[in-house]
Amino acid sequence: MRTKSLKKNKINVVTLGCSKNIYDSEVLMGQLKANKKDVVHEQEGNVVVINTCGFIDNAKEQSINTILDFVQKKEDGEVEKVFVTGCLSERYKPDLQKEIPDVDQYFGTTELPALLKALGADYKHELLGERVTTTPKNYAFLKIAEGCDRPCSFCAIPLMRGGHKSTPIEDLVSEAKKLAASGVKELILIAQDLTYYGLDLYKKRNLAELLKALVEVEGIEWIRLHYAFPTGFPVDVLDVIRDEPKVCNYIDIPLQHISDHILKSMRRGTNHKKTTDLLYKFREIVPKMAIRTTLIVGYPGETEADFQELKSWVQEMRFERLGCFTYSHEENTHAYNLEDDVPEEVKIQRANEIMEIQSQISWELNQNKIGKVFKCVIDRKEGNYFVGRTEYDSPDVDNEVLIDASKFYLKTGDFAQIKIIDAADFDLYGEPKS
Repeated sequence: MRTKSLKKNKINVVTLGCSKNIYDSEVLMGQLKANKKDVVHEQEGNVVVINTCGFIDNAKEQSINTILDFVQKKEDGEVEKVFVTGCLSERYKPDLQKEIPDVDQYFGTTELPALLKALGADYKHELLGERVTTTPKNYAFLKIAEGCDRPCSFCAIPLMRGGHKSTPIEDLVSEAKKLAASGVKELILIAQDLTYYGLDLYKKRNLAELLKALVEVEGIEWIRLHYAFPTGFPVDVLDVIRDEPKVCNYIDIPLQHISDHILKSMRRGTNHKKTTDLLYKFREIVPKMAIRTTLIVGYPGETEADFQELKSWVQEMRFERLGCFTYSHEENTHAYNLEDDVPEEVKIQRANEIMEIQSQISWELNQNKIGKVFKCVIDRKEGNYFVGRTEYDSPDVDNEVLIDASKFYLKTGDFAQIKIIDAADFDLYGEPKS
């Protein structure tokens, strides 16, 4: 029985998972808006579209719980229709249809036109780069490619996103200009694999040429690189990072492990020496670069010796930014054929040990920033602080710069010169340079 009146024809898009999903939701919302639909992001609406993540166990569990929550709301009369799209739906559609039949319809990652039709909208091909951004107004994600051709043993992304497909440079420049016109000052370039960009379209790795085109876009002040791949890294990109002031001295390059036999089993196409040599080349060509990486512990067959090698290497490399995941045994991946033989409690302990090391490294690196002045973008006001970032920090995952809002006024979305006056493990405290 309906217990509350519903606002008719308001579509609520709920986004789970990574920045690629945020981008996809924004494109969906742009299409709906162009069709004169009333669309909101994670607010109340009588029609709900859940953009799911299906990457690892925790993400899948969150997606399923969210679906179940909205199905319950549908039963309670709080919403009228529930649609599910995204990676989980792409990967497990038959199972989901069987287990949660009260969802009105499921769609995969490539079924945007069909989803729009179900929502009473038409897919508009002419909407190149038109989307409703959900990030703070000063930055936006720019997805430069879809899918992945890498054979990594642990990863289900190719199952959910298909093979690598680059977006042409001219289309990305056009999208960047529209974002800049709307007030965006920072572009965060995303893909499953940035370094593969252009191989399908231009028959060569063309990330450097794309960067050179994007720096010409008026209004864009920062361009940031996320999700590079170490094998076959196009070294000419480093010259662009060094020489172009708009390209942040920052790169996100998930390395996953360093033990040769683990890397071989992971099918990463590299080894300890090649990986380390590449990182030293980064430091040599771009001395001020902040390197972010992610690691996996507890992969099948990871011995204590493998783990100790990883710990020693993390201490040696002194990454500016690092995240650590426990291995998730994913169906239909190459590694699923291996025995998931590292106990869960050992996985967690190993991840904690890595992050303890990184916490100390981050603290030491942050102490060196005290007394120095950095160009910061002010993302938001939160509580008693304005929250900003340096060019060495990406939103949500890296350090933040906190400025006392009771003493200083800063405008969100603007850049400011901030002097660092104190530092913790993962936060910096600053004040505007007088």
